[in-house]
Amino acid sequence: MAMLEVTDLHVYYGNIEALKGISLEADPGQIVAILGSNGAGKTTTLRAISGLLRPRSGSIKCAGKSLVGVDAHVIVGMGLSHVPEGRRIFNILTVDENLNLGGYLVRSQPRLIKERKAGVFKLFPRLAERRMQLAGTLSGGEQQMLAIGRALMSDPKVLMLDEPSLGLSPILARSVLRTVREIAGRGTAVLLVEQNARQALAIADKAYVIEVGRVVLQGEAATLASDERVQRAYLGGFEAVGTQAELGKNN
Repeated sequence: MAMLEVTDLHVYYGNIEALKGISLEADPGQIVAILGSNGAGKTTTLRAISGLLRPRSGSIKCAGKSLVGVDAHVIVGMGLSHVPEGRRIFNILTVDENLNLGGYLVRSQPRLIKERKAGVFKLFPRLAERRMQLAGTLSGGEQQMLAIGRALMSDPKVLMLDEPSLGLSPILARSVLRTVREIAGRGTAVLLVEQNARQALAIADKAYVIEVGRVVLQGEAATLASDERVQRAYLGGFEAVGTQAELGKNN
């Protein structure tokens, strides 16, 4: 059974239909990339799944349990965490305090908070060096690490990332995406919206292409990477994606 199952999802902004029957799924340990141009519906899809938007119709299930109509903070407790575009960290709080907020569901269990925080610091050693530093003074890459680390504090079964490499240097972007691969390797299902389609396909197992609120292509990431339509629209030409090894994807 898929860890995340979305079926025939319809979402409206007023009278405008933004999602027109989106269906997708992600298995444990799998990275699923969502590709599409600006305004295609990628962010809307993530916001509907995490409870920030209410769908008009369709079903959303995490570990077999329905998320439709459930409040966003309750959905976190059901095993799904969402790292939105723009990071949305608390600038006036320290790294440590931001992570504590990410673990609010287990705030009465200090030992568990400590264990999860240690796991985040192992994944992002730079955060450990800056744990008492104000989040607003971190570099863009460090802030993205913190946003992901905060989401991991709830020990999610499904992690959704919206443009994690946006605004980062190529080196930092590759580093962040390698870490996403490592997170999936631990059994977490990852739903990834990423501006750099080449890098997204390089680390993903499966991908969906969304256009105007509809899934128009789907399949194995490697297969879509060699599809002429995908290359023409998102990869800037007809060369195959060649960064799998660089980004740490197992073949």
